Amino acid sequence: MQIGKKIKNLRLKKGLTQEELGERTDLSKGYISQLERDLSSPSIETLFNILEVLGCKPKQFFDDEDQVQKVVYEEEAQTFFIDEERGYQIQWLVPESNEKEMEPIRLTLQEKGEFKQFEPSLSETFGYVLSGRVIVKLGTHTYFVKAGESIYFHASDEHQIINDFEDPSELLLVVTESYL
Repeated sequence: MQIGKKIKNLRLKKGLTQEELGERTDLSKGYISQLERDLSSPSIETLFNILEVLGCKPKQFFDDEDQVQKVVYEEEAQTFFIDEERGYQIQWLVPESNEKEMEPIRLTLQEKGEFKQFEPSLSETFGYVLSGRVIVKLGTHTYFVKAGESIYFHASDEHQIINDFEDPSELLLVVTESYL
C-alpha cells in the first residue's frame, strides 16, 4: 500500500499545499513531502492526525474498494429530459454530474428549438456542435456556431442557445458550477 500517494491525493482533493497541511498538523513541509514520496512512515498517531485534517476516516483510507473511482458510465445509466414546448432534449451523460466540478450533457434542439435562458453565474461553458447550427446569445452579443465548431465562455451574462437550422441540431455541453 502506498500511504504517501494516498495522503497526497487526499491533500490535493482538499486543495491544500504541503505547507498548509503541515501547519494544520504541526508537521514541517519537508516531512509532509517525505511522507508523500514514501521516504518516511508516519506513526499511527501522526497518520490519524493527518487523516482528521484531510476529512478522511481511517477505515475509508485503508479500504481499497472505496478508493476506486467510477470511470465508465454505461448508456443505460444516462438520463433524459424533454421539453416539447421549447423543442429541446437534454441527455445527462454522467448521472451524478451535478455533484461534480463539470457537468457534461448532450443537447438536441429541434427545428427552431431553444434551450432555456440562463441567468449570469460563475460557471464556465464549453460546447461542441455535433450537427446543425446554433445561435449562442451571450449578453448583448450573438454568435453563430456550425457543426464542427466549439464554444467556450464564462457565463457572467445572461445566455441562451437556439437552433438556427432547418433540422435538429445537436451539441455536447460541459459546464462547471452546474446550472443545467
